[in-house]
Amino acid sequence: MDTNTLCNLRKFLVPEIVYGEGALELAGRHAVNFGGTKVLIVTDPGVQETGWAAQVEESLQVSGIPYATFSNVTPNPKDFEVMEGVDVYRAEKCDLIIAVGGGSPMDCAKGIGVVAGNPGHITDFEGVDEVLHPGPPLIFIPTTAGTSADVSQFAIITNTVRKAKIAIISKMVIPDIALVDPKTTVTMAPALTAATGMDALCHAFEAFVSTASSPLTDMSALAAVRLIVDNLICAYHEPANMTCRNNMMMASLMAGLSFSNASLGLVHAMAHSLGGCLGLAHGECNAMLLEHVVRYNYAVSAEKYDQLAKVMGVAVEADAPDKSAALTDRLAAMRSRLGITQRLSGMGVLLSDIPRLAENACKDPCLATNPRPAAADDIERIYRRIYE
Repeated sequence: MDTNTLCNLRKFLVPEIVYGEGALELAGRHAVNFGGTKVLIVTDPGVQETGWAAQVEESLQVSGIPYATFSNVTPNPKDFEVMEGVDVYRAEKCDLIIAVGGGSPMDCAKGIGVVAGNPGHITDFEGVDEVLHPGPPLIFIPTTAGTSADVSQFAIITNTVRKAKIAIISKMVIPDIALVDPKTTVTMAPALTAATGMDALCHAFEAFVSTASSPLTDMSALAAVRLIVDNLICAYHEPANMTCRNNMMMASLMAGLSFSNASLGLVHAMAHSLGGCLGLAHGECNAMLLEHVVRYNYAVSAEKYDQLAKVMGVAVEADAPDKSAALTDRLAAMRSRLGITQRLSGMGVLLSDIPRLAENACKDPCLATNPRPAAADDIERIYRRIYE
């Protein structure tokens, strides 16, 4: 097979997915199907307060499956949290993991599964295809509409020594089954709805213009953008509106399938750096960065960005002197309507931090599929635009 043919090949990896209201209640049944004898539930204190983790526990009890719970997970999950979870998994003699929550519990659960199945520390598995052996079965139940860790081959963990997020990219971290239940999102606060929704929008945007995109990823990315534009503002203002919540959960799923297979770009590379160095919220960082990265990339991906603009209801005039402006203005207006108006200077970032942030972003694997190469100087300029 010649090199050109190999370069044009694409694969599309997905877990088994059960979608719809009531999917959460199937946790116990699927634990039995996988032959689990004791389950480790990975969650966080906020999800425990909502009662969703308790419903999973009840489902396991009905199915006669014992369980232990690990909830020492914080936003931007840390390497030591993963290793603590591994200790619990082993001490409790578990053989299956159920994650209940947003991106942080799900990424932590992936990390626990990696180390449970492979010798070493979680930071040893950074990079692409560095996980040699499968871990225990993974059942994921997302409670936010945005992170898409329930369907992706990415696990993002904070290396606390380097103060940087590492990406573990492997088919070994794709959950065996995702129980996607939109009713779990009704307990999200408006700010979390906004941040996770914009995260999903970034997933779709970056996957669509990625150098590794394909017709399959393009189709799911465009579907996600259309759903987000039509439903995110509604979900933000009407938390109990199940039509909007259902559509946002579907958008998150579509965006996740897209970026898991096409990868991401400069927005996520820069957001990962902010989260790893300074602990800033991932979805908010993505929302702040998206319009600026679109402007940076536009010249090399104009046709694709124009397609995204059309889906967002933005008219892009062919003879406009700055064709990107209409799209970036639309993104900025959407972000503002969702209350994401902060600047880096108000989030504890110092100007002196920017060179280090740019250096870390340059090392992020998401940068490899950005349509336009970006050097440290380019990245520093973008950080400065959202500084104050």
